[in-house]
Amino acid sequence: MVRNLSRHLTGTSRTESGNRGLGYLLAFVAGAINAGGFLAVQQYTSHMTGIVSEMADLIALGQYRIALFGLACLATFISGAACTALLVNYARSRQLQSEFAIPLLLEATLLMAFGLLGSQIADIEGVFVTVTILLLCFVMGLQNAVITKISGAVIRTTHITGIATDLGIDMGRWVFRKAATGTAFAPTPQRMPMLAILLIAFFVGGLAGAIGFQALGYAATLPLAAALVATAITPVFDDVKDRKRR
Repeated sequence: MVRNLSRHLTGTSRTESGNRGLGYLLAFVAGAINAGGFLAVQQYTSHMTGIVSEMADLIALGQYRIALFGLACLATFISGAACTALLVNYARSRQLQSEFAIPLLLEATLLMAFGLLGSQIADIEGVFVTVTILLLCFVMGLQNAVITKISGAVIRTTHITGIATDLGIDMGRWVFRKAATGTAFAPTPQRMPMLAILLIAFFVGGLAGAIGFQALGYAATLPLAAALVATAITPVFDDVKDRKRR
């Protein structure tokens, strides 16, 4: 059953329910990383809009060095997304079942390394904060690109602005249809429940990440890494079995 669920969520045979299920999980993970990461380094790492706006403010104030670090965060996020595209296209060229699973396993590995090594390098002033922020920006870019490619840019998981905008559009459309038809049972847009659950999953993940970091410290990322491994490992095993058969 667990293997079938893993294939359903990260295998190459895609369904709408599989896309939604993976989206909910990744939204939870993104919320947890974003909130826990903020407690660790006082910086949100999935909000590129805020980072770019902050860069503009810093340049206007003449704080060019700090603005340059913002540029590094943006570049790292883009590099994470580019890494996903490279991994997916490479796996697709080899006709692997794990084309979407491989980036998630890379994300799990990075989160696991952060969870295990964070407490050991936290005392290195300057280096720890810089490396942590850049690492989490890379992870967020990596993850957001996975679900974007899987869903055809319908689902996003690392930021709420787009989700809230789409939810508002669908709510306005529903209200208009209800008023136009004059019925109390106007059809609800199909995306509304999905968008609402994505938003809730991100919030609950953020709450879990903040509480987890307060209780466990950097090790709070380990359960997130384990969940990603469990989600993505079966397609990789399928590829290994296919290779042995050949």
